[in-house]
Amino acid sequence: MAGVTLHNVIKKYGDVQVIHGIDLEIEDGEFCVFVGPSGCGKSTLLRMVAGLEETTKGSMHIGERDVTRMDPSQRGVAMVFQTYALYPHMTVKDNMGFGLKMNGHPKAEIEAKVAEATRILKLEDYLDRKPAALSGGQRQRVSIGRAIVRGPDVFLFDEPLSNLDAELRVEMRVEIARLHKEIGATMIYVTHDQVEAMTLADKIVVLRKGVIEQVGAPMELYRDPDNKFVAGFIGSPAMNFLDGKVVDGGVAVAGLGMVIPAGLSTAYKGHAVTVGLRPEHLEVDPNGTALRVDMVESLGGVSYAYLVGDTGERIVIEQRGDDRVADGETIGLTVDPSRLYLFDGETEQRIRT
Repeated sequence: MAGVTLHNVIKKYGDVQVIHGIDLEIEDGEFCVFVGPSGCGKSTLLRMVAGLEETTKGSMHIGERDVTRMDPSQRGVAMVFQTYALYPHMTVKDNMGFGLKMNGHPKAEIEAKVAEATRILKLEDYLDRKPAALSGGQRQRVSIGRAIVRGPDVFLFDEPLSNLDAELRVEMRVEIARLHKEIGATMIYVTHDQVEAMTLADKIVVLRKGVIEQVGAPMELYRDPDNKFVAGFIGSPAMNFLDGKVVDGGVAVAGLGMVIPAGLSTAYKGHAVTVGLRPEHLEVDPNGTALRVDMVESLGGVSYAYLVGDTGERIVIEQRGDDRVADGETIGLTVDPSRLYLFDGETEQRIRT
């Protein structure tokens, strides 16, 4: 097993630069997730680690080895694709062992490694089936098994759950988390789904337009985002954002018709800011600002109420317990000042008080 280090990694297609000087260190045995919106460069960066995309500038190490110009087969990585990429005419057993067979490994070694992967992924009942006779989740487990058999230094996952339905996605998230715990390998996982990122990762790398916006543990990014983009991307439902202005005594939030104490220095007075509020940090209070409940999304143990203010602001609040608001109600809302996030109105960087 080995860690992965990227130093000033750049990727260009002709004159178009898509990865802009990435510096990143992934520790040995760490589960690192690249997350961001479509087109942010996360899959390109993963493919560069795999050697499927050439690195234009910079360097890349796996363990102590400089793999920047190495062929994919020499890097000690195994990739699990979104599309499974299984041979349809081969059984599960043959699919998992095919790579080792082509590289001339002894039959006994192949049998032993396939048996171990089968045990880890609980595929004993499917070894003689072909991919067409498997569900989507089973096919993805076979794809992961093929990677395990290779015994790589680093596992690479390129949106492996995107083709699965909601129930299978949850099941496979648990399988992949259990797999990482059991084998302890370094894993790099690409997804646009921040729920997957939050539930799987030791470390999350948030990307936007080929640049790293922030790196950290899941709850670190959730509780202490560096900028508005990270604050809005990490968390479901997303953080509420409202326009504000710094005044004496705090921040005037037009959408709530209130001044919230913020403890900012006088240097910020008159500055435009964006006020961020997590849905779970807003409370219903009959003495608070009046807003109308436009819709309630009830998910059983939790509900999300979508509120509309007099001037059209939309705010989402989270509710638990038995006493919840209903569609069409007008309710009061209060804010705990200690739960406030402030972002510069121009740069969108976090203002820490």
